[in-house]
Amino acid sequence: MIDEILRHNREFVESKAYERYQTSKFPDKRIAIVTCMDTRLVELLPAALGIRNGDVKMIKNAGATITNPFDSTMRSLLVAVYELGVNEVMIIGHTGCGVQGMDAEEMLHLMRERGIDDEHISLMRHCGINLNEWLHGFNDTADAIAETVDLVRNHPLMPHDVRVAGYIMDSVTGALNPIQ
Repeated sequence: MIDEILRHNREFVESKAYERYQTSKFPDKRIAIVTCMDTRLVELLPAALGIRNGDVKMIKNAGATITNPFDSTMRSLLVAVYELGVNEVMIIGHTGCGVQGMDAEEMLHLMRERGIDDEHISLMRHCGINLNEWLHGFNDTADAIAETVDLVRNHPLMPHDVRVAGYIMDSVTGALNPIQ
């Protein structure tokens, strides 16, 4: 599959198809969106929100959640605010998220099945990584998004004039429902 993607990329560049996507690094709408990496949202989310290339900073991860105030998603939001002019943040989870109900023990089992030995798993734990906590999903999407909104809104490095709001998107229709 990677070879097919590389072949398409060469054709894309040779035909100058990139020209229609050219924009600056600054988001025109001054919004950053943290959302899930779910494949259903790749085209649905921008279409449902009416956003185009260059409009927003889009940050994707598993579950649209921030699990640590110093993780890469939070760092990206701070860069977006201080370096790229963002003044609003949307945290958008979605229905039917695969992270909801994710079980750390099951994931560790799957890792072992794929050849990760217990020595490596033990090494991670010895280095202070609580794998059961780190690999655990969430029970309720709305609660997880609300926690992430609270973390971003009250982060000691986030300016108080940045609006932060949370939403759940319907994975079928694209309808947004606000989180209180």
